[in-house]
Amino acid sequence: MSEGLDVEAMLERFAERAKAVKKRNLPPVGGDERKMFIKQAEEDFMDFSIIGDAAASFEDGVLTLSVDFNPKS
Repeated sequence: MSEGLDVEAMLERFAERAKAVKKRNLPPVGGDERKMFIKQAEEDFMDFSIIGDAAASFEDGVLTLSVDFNPKS
């Protein structure tokens, strides 16, 4: 990969972040704040999971992350 950029380590960090979001405690909030917190956690999990599951390639200075959204058979 690129000098100074460990893409595999980066992808692993995103996978770990996705796991951490699932373990995140819900703060003592209610109403609209609670809904906003839960929505943000769901979006964080999705974003971190997508990147954490990506396959990476680095060619000619371009980092490409490939994500297969096809259902697993």
